[in-house]
Amino acid sequence: MFGNRYFGLKGVKLNIAIGTIAGLDFLLFGYDQGVMGGLLILPSFTKVFPEINVAGAPPARQNHVSVIQGRVITGFGNGMNTSTVPTWQSETSKSHRRGQLVMIEGALITGGICLSYWLDFGFSFLEPSSISWRFPIAFQIFFAAVILLLVLELPESPRWLILKGKEDEAVSVLSALSDLPSDDPYIRSEFAAIKDTVLEEASGSFRDLFTMDKNRNFHRTVLAYVNQVFQQISGINLITYYAATIYENNIGLTPFISRILAAANGTEYFLASWIAVFTIEKFGRRQLMLFGAVGMSLSMVVLAATTAVGGTAAGIVAATFLFVFNTFFAIGWLGMTWLYPAEIVPLRIRAPANALATSANWAFNFMVVMVTPVAFSSIGYQTYIIFAVINAFIVPCVYFFYPETAYRSLEEMDTIFHKTTNWFNVVKIAREQPRRYDKEGKLLVSYEETEEYQQNEGRRRSSVASGLRSKGGVHGIENLRHANPDYAAEKGHAE
Repeated sequence: MFGNRYFGLKGVKLNIAIGTIAGLDFLLFGYDQGVMGGLLILPSFTKVFPEINVAGAPPARQNHVSVIQGRVITGFGNGMNTSTVPTWQSETSKSHRRGQLVMIEGALITGGICLSYWLDFGFSFLEPSSISWRFPIAFQIFFAAVILLLVLELPESPRWLILKGKEDEAVSVLSALSDLPSDDPYIRSEFAAIKDTVLEEASGSFRDLFTMDKNRNFHRTVLAYVNQVFQQISGINLITYYAATIYENNIGLTPFISRILAAANGTEYFLASWIAVFTIEKFGRRQLMLFGAVGMSLSMVVLAATTAVGGTAAGIVAATFLFVFNTFFAIGWLGMTWLYPAEIVPLRIRAPANALATSANWAFNFMVVMVTPVAFSSIGYQTYIIFAVINAFIVPCVYFFYPETAYRSLEEMDTIFHKTTNWFNVVKIAREQPRRYDKEGKLLVSYEETEEYQQNEGRRRSSVASGLRSKGGVHGIENLRHANPDYAAEKGHAE
């Protein structure tokens, strides 16, 4: 039925292939984030890229320019990927698997970080050879090459295809993703639901992010943006960037042991991130976000207390709670911010809204990383108290403002926001809105049976009837009736 398209894959296998490529993309993202941290302290690296007194050496200046150019290019590429891959993943996934698949992407971010930590550590033994830093940097090419070779053979988003007028191909993609014939009622219902949404929202622009019509674009954009902000101001990068320093300064361990513990922290972070993969659909988005925020707040309280007390014993407890904090973050917030924004915004503004939300991730990442050293120097352990309060504040925000999206199709979320009248009742409406799919992805309510379909159908009929009246008066209406198969059947002359 599908020939050799998509490598001959369909159904679950095709979904796994899409998830694998999306996961590799986020593995590359995580690797890129972690790889430089272990290289900056290598003598062979600092000799080529001196951090101090670079003004008098033209070759060093050129080397710095090369590094900056490379980081800008990779940063630009990662920025594009992290703003588009979650959208592609969400739009090609079934509602009951979408969360799990995107959580895997989040887990693979930590997988990339973990891999880079240990690779840096292993190649550090090759000092003073420059291979100790050249290979870890160059190794990123492997992931990029695999992605580039395979992604072109995987299906495009069916929503994007409909938006571009390629409806036959969209049906083919939906059929392949579900491993069902193109004329199956499930495929037809899914296609109709997507098409109605796409046609209604086909003329979006960046300005539409700030509109508050029935689609409540601004409302949804704010939820997506703040979701990314919350992830970064939780304090995760306080640990990601400064774990080794804390181990060395608070506990008095050697730099070598501190680097090992930092890598071990990254490994535990990676393992903990898989908990969300198996719980995201069982408990939903809201419960995991609430659980994570509460746990992170309590962890920061413990870190503040133990750091204030000081001493070896308190330092060991503090080191332990760096692992604990990572666990709560991995479960509740690591992959959530790549899933939730893609689920909450409508198709018309999904690309610019996700790009804007992703920019918040990078901007507040930068802010936290730059402010944290100054805060530790100025107020010491009270830095942890600030992050404890921030995480505590996240809890009521999620509870009152963030609707549950689990087991909802992207079109169902549109319906929920169409019924929303203010910022405070969207959670209640989402809780009361009947679901179209069960926890196994089986269709419970056909799109043709929904209130949304009836409204869209009514608008279509009114539009067509209005056009025919202007052209043919009463005869135009009669022509419309005869064009309706149901009317023809009633009159006994159906073809």
